[in-house]
Amino acid sequence: MAERGSDSVKTPPPGRVPGGQPAAPRNQAVLRDPGTTSRAELLAALSLAIDLGLGQPMEHMLRATLLGLRMAELLGIGQGARGRIYYANLIAWIGCHADSHELADLFGDDIAFRADYYFIDAHGLPMLSLMLRHTGTALPLVQRTARRFQFAATAATAMRTLIRSHCTSAGQLANRVGLDADMPAILRHTFERWDGKGLPAGISGARIPLEMRIAQLADTAEVFLRTAGVAAAVGIVKERRGTAFDPVLADLFCARAAELTDGLLELDPWPAALAAGPAEPLLSGAELDTVLAAMGDFADLKSPWTAGHSRQVAFLAAHAAVHQGCSPPEVLALRRAGWVHDLGRMGVSNGVWDKAGPLSSMDRERLQLYPFLSERILGRVPGMRRVAELAGAHRERLDGSGYPRGLGASGLDPGQRILAAADAYQSALELRPHRPAMVPAAAAARLRAEVGSGRLAGAAVESVLQAAGHKEARRRILPAALTAREAEVLRLLCRGMDNKAIAAELVIAPKTVRNHVEHIYEKTGASNRVTATLFALDAGLWDRSSGP
Repeated sequence: MAERGSDSVKTPPPGRVPGGQPAAPRNQAVLRDPGTTSRAELLAALSLAIDLGLGQPMEHMLRATLLGLRMAELLGIGQGARGRIYYANLIAWIGCHADSHELADLFGDDIAFRADYYFIDAHGLPMLSLMLRHTGTALPLVQRTARRFQFAATAATAMRTLIRSHCTSAGQLANRVGLDADMPAILRHTFERWDGKGLPAGISGARIPLEMRIAQLADTAEVFLRTAGVAAAVGIVKERRGTAFDPVLADLFCARAAELTDGLLELDPWPAALAAGPAEPLLSGAELDTVLAAMGDFADLKSPWTAGHSRQVAFLAAHAAVHQGCSPPEVLALRRAGWVHDLGRMGVSNGVWDKAGPLSSMDRERLQLYPFLSERILGRVPGMRRVAELAGAHRERLDGSGYPRGLGASGLDPGQRILAAADAYQSALELRPHRPAMVPAAAAARLRAEVGSGRLAGAAVESVLQAAGHKEARRRILPAALTAREAEVLRLLCRGMDNKAIAAELVIAPKTVRNHVEHIYEKTGASNRVTATLFALDAGLWDRSSGP
């Protein structure tokens, strides 16, 4: 890859730094097909969800992207690398959400942990102190102390495993949405440091791609700029110069901070970031669907209890819409809404999603906000307005008892009623920490009872059940030469179970499970639970409606 080495990075002479300049000329006034959108618009929308999961306000990553591009412009970096800087800023943190279950298991509130992460120099004692401070926070004092001692002995291994999984997951998304072939290699360095004390591989100096070095600095600088001002941003960059950050880039930022940050907090970052994005053809049809499906998969991977959920909802909603005689554009909108209706889940901690006991009133308030977040995120994207309307109402109910707005029958159109029924049916089939999964017959009975109580629409429910009843369960040769037992282990792995739990479920030895998992990874090319789950989804090996 070109334009990486710091020896080619020279601080330019003083001068005005133009902000938000487009990567290539484009005619913003040209009307476009309402069924199209750009890759940049979709990933910018995804970045809004990522922001929430980092404990940051929406548009943090968009501002960081603009800051990174301003630095790139000063450095005279070419268009190819600028495009990679653009997308590295937008999606570098997506892998964190795929590991939220494990992070919350270690530290309780995964979002609070990530928010605090920005304010420490993430290595050595400061990092250990952060981890211990968040370990066992919900436990009584004696248990919390024991958990912290136990964690301290395994902290390095635990974090290295999490971060390696994070980087792999981000690379998977980059491939799925059709980004530059170099992006996965760049994203593997998200947590590496200039001084070589980062994770997972301890890569140092100019071996870290320039695109990632710029993205790292811009990400941190934006947080301090927004929360404490230019002087604070300069201070933190200067403090981490030569440790976390490339010295040349740090010197550039500190010397030119006033110009680089000029107006950054006052402008609307959405249009500015899109104007500065790579000039690419608009997406439509199958290309657009591929990106939306990938976004939905990654939103679902926030918790092992929901992996694959959105794919099934999309299937049910689209087929139910056909059954009800909806127009082709509405069928398409429902399918797309099914894929991305749960993007807002990223803004709620796994301490809520994965909770086995009853939710507190604060937990419920947080949870009930997520459909609104989905609508707000998707509503920024031209061509996704109808999808946003559908997604934002999928937890509403005809009697006004749903959320987030408490809409009643008069406020819900037929498409919104279909998506609500599809989501309710599919959710009932899925295991949750606080309840068992239902068999299809019980799930159908539950939905019909909801019709009887005036919460779900009868026509929508019957269309969804018709769609569910037409699915065929066929025996077939398993992909990747997996054995039947390996496929069984893979399905349990997708549910977030560790080797010991899988062994207990299947009544076999943990060592046997470990051997099966190793064979699964070898045959499928997976390297962790996330990539194994994605393989299972793509291969059709995991359909929650047929049980684990």
